[in-house]
Amino acid sequence: MQITAQMVKELRERSGAGMMECKKALTQNDGNLETAIEWLRKQGLSKADKKAGRVTAEGCIALAQADSSAVLVEVNSETDFIAKDENFVAFTNAVAKGALEHHITAIDTLKTTAVSPSSTVEEARQTLVAKCGENIQVRRLLRMDAQATLATYVHGNRIGVLVDVRNAPEELAKGIAMHIAAMTPQYLSADQVPAEIVQKEKEIALAQIQGSGKPPEIMEKIVQGKVHKILAEMCLTGQSYALDNQITVEQALQQAGAEVLDFKRLAVGEGIEKKEDDFASEVMKQAGLA
Repeated sequence: MQITAQMVKELRERSGAGMMECKKALTQNDGNLETAIEWLRKQGLSKADKKAGRVTAEGCIALAQADSSAVLVEVNSETDFIAKDENFVAFTNAVAKGALEHHITAIDTLKTTAVSPSSTVEEARQTLVAKCGENIQVRRLLRMDAQATLATYVHGNRIGVLVDVRNAPEELAKGIAMHIAAMTPQYLSADQVPAEIVQKEKEIALAQIQGSGKPPEIMEKIVQGKVHKILAEMCLTGQSYALDNQITVEQALQQAGAEVLDFKRLAVGEGIEKKEDDFASEVMKQAGLA
């Protein structure tokens, strides 16, 4: 069967594969578009397997929201260049939308969820790997079903925040979300910090002033002060408010009669050890000499 330019064009648009790959797929499958797509996906799976061990410390965060529910999804790539690619961004947004619509809370379940009428998240990921030439991983998912008002914020597709806040004006709710993005609080308030962490901080603070010659009661007050300061830095309510550093977040909330019930934060590449290559090695790698 003769393979026409129009057939190749249509297959390229549907698969995202290169021109020569599409022509070969059509030739191998007697011009049948559907089986050619399946053939390309099988080839893409083979390529994806070869790339599966590469470090994916770049990527983007996508937000999907409907009323009082929202989802943040992290999808990782090897390079920032691919993370900004329109196909990668579209895939990440589609994954977040699918997670929200299907009420998904577990990443393993998400991978088997339909992201389009013709493919699951995992199948679409494999196709994208074949197209982009990089290892791509759907890594994390956070969902929030707010009890009060849901505030959201995404910074540069790299940090996402969900906040459940009660009685907060819109400007303050957004400000709190932006603060969380910038200041990375680990807990909502000091009473949520695990006891073992508090005890460890006390031990550290005490070790710092051992041998000072101060009376035990003074040392106890110093330790309490040090621990209080550390806990304030770890907790949202104790931190200096990023949009008005003259007050704490707790004071900003109190002034408005507002309360944060919960928050979630997701940032690209957290916890991933990124391999650092020197420039010469990178050039050699790009040239196929390493």
